[in-house]
This record gives sequence, structure tokens and C-alpha cells, in this order.
Amino acid sequence: MTTAVDVIVIGAGAAGLMCAIEAAKRGRRVLVLDHANKPGKKILMSGGGRCNFTNMDIDADNFLSRNPHFCKSALSRYTQWDFIALVEKHGIPFHEREHGQLFCNDSSKDILAMLLDEAANANVKVQLETTIGDVRNYESDATATGFELLSNRGAYRCDALVVASGGLSIPRMGATPFGYQLAARFAIKIQPTRAGLVPFTLHADDHIQRAALSGVAIECRASNARQSYERSMLFTHRGLSGPAMLQLSSYWEPGESFSLDLCPQTDLTSVLESLREQSPRMQLNTALHEWLPRRVISSLLSELPLEDALRSLSSRRIEDIARTLHNWQVKPAGTEGYRTAEVTLGGVDCDALSSKTMQSKQVPGLYFIGEVVDVTGWLGGYNFQWAWSSGWCAGQYV
Repeated sequence: MTTAVDVIVIGAGAAGLMCAIEAAKRGRRVLVLDHANKPGKKILMSGGGRCNFTNMDIDADNFLSRNPHFCKSALSRYTQWDFIALVEKHGIPFHEREHGQLFCNDSSKDILAMLLDEAANANVKVQLETTIGDVRNYESDATATGFELLSNRGAYRCDALVVASGGLSIPRMGATPFGYQLAARFAIKIQPTRAGLVPFTLHADDHIQRAALSGVAIECRASNARQSYERSMLFTHRGLSGPAMLQLSSYWEPGESFSLDLCPQTDLTSVLESLREQSPRMQLNTALHEWLPRRVISSLLSELPLEDALRSLSSRRIEDIARTLHNWQVKPAGTEGYRTAEVTLGGVDCDALSSKTMQSKQVPGLYFIGEVVDVTGWLGGYNFQWAWSSGWCAGQYV
């Protein structure tokens, strides 16, 4: 027996649920299918369990894509303020953290419950533990083409099919390449994928040198030729993590080095020269401790004259020391990959989709939304906003 509905959404995550809700509000019969045993798993784990659900400052510049203009339409038509209004409608308490990030006061469960309540009120049916095998076109009537899906729970037909299956990040949460494979099945171009918002790993000699620093966090400015971020950095037993590293990882290419300014708010040359005049007997390591933890100084800067008194350092030597700390060069071995990546870079080519509707230009009735599309946000709620915006837009048309 074949189940027939108007719209099938593949993926019960942020984008998929938003799309389903909006389509059902328009009177469409909507079925959401997901292979997982629970909906919204990435919503639940996000933000340390408190869901960084959007950001106060959303702009197209906060997103990476081969087509940097594609996201503008969706982000302008369903904004962060629209989603905040939905959160407030449901009485969910939230707060703003640094850099405009918005988090639930209590739990990520509040956001998922909100979406599921909205879906239930709109008569959306959510069916879990459904693994889709084949997807093919069929003639729904004399003039229109629909889709037929074969699964472990039977066959389904729909007029509109929305792919909101996510990317490859965090496979333990059930991530699969399904969305990319489906796009390829319909000859839709895919931009190469790789892990984004992911910690860096270091080479063996670096790992040994920095093992004692695991767990230490410092403020820094991380920069390469394409981007620069001033945020915190965390030393780990495998390499470097923290917001600055995650942000830069999305702009990093294998084999590249990048620069770390370990004292981004300080002109070390001027400060050290001033200290040399005021406290000439002060040792260099004591002077540096005002800006860096002693473990960082002793490990990273062991080649500097740390026990020398400032009065023994020439102006040129001070300039060299300052340059080292303002421009520490790091060449990672790689990243931790999809295992710990928060997002997947690349995906369904934006040029193959309508920026207004998210519909495939070459396959009528087929839509792609959320992480499966080649639009990737910064750390800080931007990827959730892309999910809400792209899902909302598709929901107006499916």
C-alpha cells in the first residue's frame, strides 16, 4: 500500500520541522520522515544543551558559500527577529551572550518542544525510524510530476519533496550523505564537502610540546589570508579548539599556516619598553604573566630569555619578542574532521536552486534546505538561523 500526501520532508531537524510547519499552515498534507529514533537530535545537543538558536546580528557576510549572495533572500524574508518572536510566543526564557549569541535559559528541549507543538497544531505527521531506499519521479496526473519513495516502512508519494537531511558532521548523531546522494541521483551539482567549525590537530612534535597546556584557554586573534577572528582559544590534548579556532577552521585549507596574536589587545613593544624604564629588574616572564598564563609562557616561549631582567633587553630584542607573541605561526596537521565538526562546508550547489523558494531549477517539486545546501554559517547561532530561514522560505511554496 502506498501512502500519498502533498509534501514529504526528509529530516526532522531544525530546517525540516520549520518547513513542515509552514507548509502545513497553508493547508498542505505534510509528512516528515527521519531515520533516527528521535527528532531534532542536533537541536538537543547544541549550545552545551541550551541551544544557541540564533544571533542578534545576522548578515550575509556571516556565511560561507560558493555563491555568497544566495542566502540573502531567505535571511531577509525570515529574520532572527521572526524566530525570536516565535520563541517569545511560547514563553521560552532566553538570554544574550557575547557576540550577540542567544541561548535558552533552561534547555535545548524548549526549542524542540516548541517546534513539535507548532507541527502538531498544524497537523504535521512526523514518522521516525524510516530509512529511505529509492526515490523516483512518477506522473501524479496528466500535467504534474511527483515523487515516489520506497522505505523500510512502505512506499510514499508526494507532489513536493523537501530534502532537509543535514550534512556529514557528527556521525554519531546519525549524519549520513543521503542528501548529497539524492541530489546526485537527479544530476544536481554538489560542491565539495569538508568539516567546518572544527578543532585543529597538531603535528606530533607540536603535540608533545603543548601536551602540558591541555585545558588552558586564552584570548587571541587568529588570522589567515582570508579571515581574522578575535575570540578565545583552548589548548586540547589533540591540538587547538575554542571559538577562534572553530571559526578559522572554516576558512582554512590543508597545508596552510595561520597566525595567532597571543596578546591582541596590547602593544607589547610599547608596554615592555615602558616596564623596562619603570621596573628594570623585572624578569621577562614576570612581565608577560600579566597577559599570558605561566604554563603558556613556559611551554610556548621557552626559547625566549624568560629569566632575563628587562633592563638587559635591547629595544630591538623587545621588538622581536613582541613580534613573536603578536604573530605566532601555527601549521596544523589537520582537523578532527566530521567526528567533532559542528557543520559541513559545501553541499548542494546554490546555483542549482532558486534563492526565493529553495526549489531545484531542473527538477520541479524538489527542494533542498538547511545544512545540505552549500551555505555555512559562523559559530554563534548563524547555522540555526539559516535552517529557520531556508525552511520557512521553502514552506511558503511546497
